[in-house]
Amino acid sequence: MDAKRFFTDIKLVPVVTLEHHENAVDLALCLRDAGIRAIEVTLRTEAALEAIELIADAVPDISVGAGSVRSTEQITAIRERGAKFAVSPGHSRSLFSQIKGVGMPFVPGAATASEILSLWESGYSLMKFFPAELLGGTKMLKALSAPLPEVRFFPTGGINSGLIQDYLKLGCVSCVGGSWFIPAELLAARRFNDIKTLTVSALQLSHV
Repeated sequence: MDAKRFFTDIKLVPVVTLEHHENAVDLALCLRDAGIRAIEVTLRTEAALEAIELIADAVPDISVGAGSVRSTEQITAIRERGAKFAVSPGHSRSLFSQIKGVGMPFVPGAATASEILSLWESGYSLMKFFPAELLGGTKMLKALSAPLPEVRFFPTGGINSGLIQDYLKLGCVSCVGGSWFIPAELLAARRFNDIKTLTVSALQLSHV
């Protein structure tokens, strides 16, 4: 399944950086109970791979994927641990080759018209746009999508409760990634009920 089909009907994806794998399952259960259907765990910490495996095993009714994917070795590792999709801040030929070999939905990153066109020619129709706000936000996405109407975007980076609807109202945006509803201090304190409340509110905003 390609990434565009994989994310059909998914409008909000939590982008989670876990410092401790012990929080992984409880967080996934909390997000699932709030209505989340897919979680992106970034490969920015030593706990990430174990967290992905724990979530995949303990919470099979939510799709856990890996973010910040940069190497072919990481693709192999996340596949072995049960990841259902991969997201990268960029793209490379080696990543393309490896991801096709494992058959995993993959969202490569693009920030310029040339990068978008290159990915489109390579068969990718859903692309990560990161860091969205620093790159120009909704105005930039409107401009980039005008000559490339077939392309859809998965923007992340700097998006919050005041911006999510502006992004999702764009026809070129399939879903939005964010972490504003999972504050680091609440996660560190294991205040999962509070995170659930914030996530429910975020999901309500995603219905535009």
